[in-house]
Amino acid sequence: MKTLVVRGKFGGETATAGQIWNYPGTPGVDGYDLMRAFENQAKDSGTEIINGKVLAARSENGCFTVGVGNLATPGSIKEYDAGTVIFAQGAERRHLGLPNEEELTSKGVHYCVTCDGPVYTGKVVAMVGGGDASIKGVIDLAKYAEKIYLIVRGPSLTRPEPVNLEALDKLGDKVIKIFDTQVMEFIGTSRLEKIVLSKEFNGSKVLAMNALFVEIGAKPDISVPVLLGINLDKHGYIEVNNSMETSVPGVFAAGDTVNHFGLFKQTITAAALGAVAATSAYNYHKTHGSLCSLHWKPIVNL
Repeated sequence: MKTLVVRGKFGGETATAGQIWNYPGTPGVDGYDLMRAFENQAKDSGTEIINGKVLAARSENGCFTVGVGNLATPGSIKEYDAGTVIFAQGAERRHLGLPNEEELTSKGVHYCVTCDGPVYTGKVVAMVGGGDASIKGVIDLAKYAEKIYLIVRGPSLTRPEPVNLEALDKLGDKVIKIFDTQVMEFIGTSRLEKIVLSKEFNGSKVLAMNALFVEIGAKPDISVPVLLGINLDKHGYIEVNNSMETSVPGVFAAGDTVNHFGLFKQTITAAALGAVAATSAYNYHKTHGSLCSLHWKPIVNL
């Protein structure tokens, strides 16, 4: 059985997450190093890994064809035929879209409390977001941080779970809520030092802090899966069963792109779902593998 992995950005969200504290056996491991170890083990097992972007997909008589290329280099597209396909392209956490946000990511600007919260024990941090996920993030941050600013764009929190709202209220003065406010600018060169708010808070638009966490949702990449007619849930995530199989036989999905673990979008849960999907795809291939074998051919028009 041949296995091909098509990757875009190396390591996905994990590679830029900074230190990860909840992956078993590797407390505090850098996300980039963890993803490099994943890649090396896959290669040692005979997996072929190519850099590219899946631009199209179709199926015919139990065989799946995906077009792989780079949008910036037209003409380099190739087609690959395979007996099974696993979609594990993840969901990209929404960013604030500020000019130097990318440069400060993992340098004071973070998108995963579970991954990076412990680093800021005894520090001053902020959480941006007004939904239930941001409230849960604040509750988790409170285990470590000395003070937390909760910055909410709207006039109130959005549909918080009562149990989480109660837990938030119990934190008292440790959490300072700032409503009707947006983050307009990050200040800092090698690390985040301050943020600029859209309006004054306690007489100033500038807040000094050690870190800022962003929890404003995530958007799954489903542009290619829908070409195969895969069912999605109302939030745009791929629907899967307990074997990680989609509504299309032979097509599996795993990680943050599926509707399986709800709000638990973490490296460890993605890896767990990936293990299930890989095993299920292997078992499917043993039964249906004769229908199609993995190979590639250059194509003219996609």
